[in-house]
Amino acid sequence: KMTKPELIDKIASTTKFSKKDCSAMLDATLESIKDAMKTGDKVLLVGFGSFYVRNRKARKGVNPKTRKPLNIPEKKVPAFKPGKDLKSAVHTVHHKK
Repeated sequence: KMTKPELIDKIASTTKFSKKDCSAMLDATLESIKDAMKTGDKVLLVGFGSFYVRNRKARKGVNPKTRKPLNIPEKKVPAFKPGKDLKSAVHTVHHKK
């Protein structure tokens, strides 16, 4: 797994920007994606993928402690759909052996 600080290090090592600047840019990017999704907007990064909000339908569940049935209400959840280039890159890496 790659942590946020490791991602910032990676960005800084492949650009001419400082780690501080890369951290600020990454934070601004993630905040912008979050703000767009809060208003129901889809964020499309061609080749990488799209971030969007989807509705999870109401459903019946079971309380694991009491085994009693319960109703789980409908709610909005964040979702990500990978783009063609990302799918291809992951497929290629994991099938080269």
